[in-house]
Amino acid sequence: MKRPAAIDTTSKKILRKRTISDILLVGQPNVGKSVLFSRLTGVRTIASNYPGTTVTYTSGRMRFAQETYKVLDAPGTYSLEPLDESARAAVDLIDDAKRIINVVDATHLERHLPLTMELLAQKKVMVVALNMSDEARHKGIRIDAGKLSERLGVPVVPTAARSGEGIKELIHSLHSLPVPKEEEKDESSHPGHHPHIPDYSQRDIDRGHVHLNRDKIWQRVGEIVGEVQSLHHHHHTLSQRLGEMSVHPVWGSLFAVFVLALSFSLIRLIGEFLIGGGIGILGEPWLELPFGTEFLFEAVFKPLLKKLSLLLGEEGFLHKMLIGTLIDGDIDFMQSFGILTSGLFIPLAAVLPYIISFYLVLSLLEDSGYLPRLAVFLDNIMHRIGLHGYAIIPSLLGLGCNVPGVMATRILESRQQRFITATLISIAVPCAALQAMIIGLVGDHGPWAVIFIYGMLFITWLIIGLILRFTSRGFRPELLIEIPPYRIPSFRALISKMWMRILGFLREALPVVIAAVFIVNILYQLKAFEYMADFTAPVITSLWGMPKESIVPLLVGILRKDVAVGMFAPLELNIKQLITGCVVLSMFFPCIATFVVLFRELGLKYGLKSMAVMLIAVTLVGTALNFSLSLIIP
Repeated sequence: MKRPAAIDTTSKKILRKRTISDILLVGQPNVGKSVLFSRLTGVRTIASNYPGTTVTYTSGRMRFAQETYKVLDAPGTYSLEPLDESARAAVDLIDDAKRIINVVDATHLERHLPLTMELLAQKKVMVVALNMSDEARHKGIRIDAGKLSERLGVPVVPTAARSGEGIKELIHSLHSLPVPKEEEKDESSHPGHHPHIPDYSQRDIDRGHVHLNRDKIWQRVGEIVGEVQSLHHHHHTLSQRLGEMSVHPVWGSLFAVFVLALSFSLIRLIGEFLIGGGIGILGEPWLELPFGTEFLFEAVFKPLLKKLSLLLGEEGFLHKMLIGTLIDGDIDFMQSFGILTSGLFIPLAAVLPYIISFYLVLSLLEDSGYLPRLAVFLDNIMHRIGLHGYAIIPSLLGLGCNVPGVMATRILESRQQRFITATLISIAVPCAALQAMIIGLVGDHGPWAVIFIYGMLFITWLIIGLILRFTSRGFRPELLIEIPPYRIPSFRALISKMWMRILGFLREALPVVIAAVFIVNILYQLKAFEYMADFTAPVITSLWGMPKESIVPLLVGILRKDVAVGMFAPLELNIKQLITGCVVLSMFFPCIATFVVLFRELGLKYGLKSMAVMLIAVTLVGTALNFSLSLIIP
């Protein structure tokens, strides 16, 4: 069943598929919706894009009373006014939901009740989950849930999603409410993702929309909070002291350096252990165990491939495609470059362990409450390049994968901010897969080479940001962000996030890597790379100081960056060429998935601008690196 809906700021109508949920979780950001969602559905969830938008919501299933319910986690929104894509998507999900759980932060009741008022105006079957009730009690906040339920006219259930407190009562309360029959809706005059809230004071004739009176909402919220909430004296907890220290001008910088250094160390430690069983951060591992993806491929998969290699014959076309080239008569998973060798080894054995470790650390930073504090602390620095501190969130996501990083730029208010952030992510923020290969390949030359590459990318990020700030016009808003308290992350929520992100990586990476290996082998057979190398030799050799064969990894980087770095290995580059090559490859055209998302988020005009900035930057930086490193490294 389809109906027309308007999107964005245009008056064009499109047909969208209705996304109907049995239970919909609605609330502001940082209220614990994802943890509650995990409690209701388990860790098996699906992330989807809302039809007609790029806003992501999460879908899952809940089994209760011999019935299965579809549960959706709507994008976090502060209001139902359609000010951004997240609010528009949330409103349409609410429009079609059968039951709603409004998740409210019990520690900031007054701040969250205005959204509850808007939801009540929708006349939907609804229960209020007074989440984080345990934290509220620790802070000396007492809320009379029964009295609050009387004032709102819907059930109110105190919950603590992390511990499971109140979850069973919440489900029973929601299930006991009668659901009205679904009626056919006349959407011919749908005003475009608007909440259709009845107004008791005035009508906005110009837009044809009606709104709740904001003054009356806040007056009523104040009255309700005064009746149901009482405060008692409490002492500062350790988490509150840490929260204050992490945004302090002096201690905050030390805390940020410590957290980021610890995060990098954990990513490296876990990644290397999962790959080769080695325990260490930089340089040679401190301890090695017979464990890891490399051990699995060498001990289990390699004998099978050797038998297949003998069966196919070393010089045959099929052998070149499936096994690749034998190195000194043996299969080398990094250099053979066959579909069954490098095509499987690179994403599964070399990259996936780092993806797991990165997303584990990122989820810990997210769920502990440190990321918003990092945004506040970096706000002053980010403003110097035309952004505010919240832009660090897409940038950090880009360190895992550029695709969600670029997509996350929609949380920024202005087109200028989205353009600058997406461009910087595409040019100077290496994804986890690329970082894994850089650390693995360059790390053998010592930690200083890896640090130098990261330093060059950071300096490039800063300089390009400063230039774009003065050449891009647009509104530069201040940072408005709610800082949640420090919390101990929920194990279930961590597993849920990691599972979704890892599955997403595998769905994206495996087909692209196998396709890249297949295409490269075909092009090698046709000698196409020889012609490309001759054509681009003036730039590759004269300006960047690299052999003309380096064009092959650079072109493959458009398909997959991590594969491309691995292709530097057989070229026997010296350390100067290797550093230049890794920096140039990081800045060169993004992988095809990021390329597509970049144009989808920015549009054709700004997407082409971003590409132009990219080509100019990589040419200048590669040239500067070549000549400056020639003076430093003999």
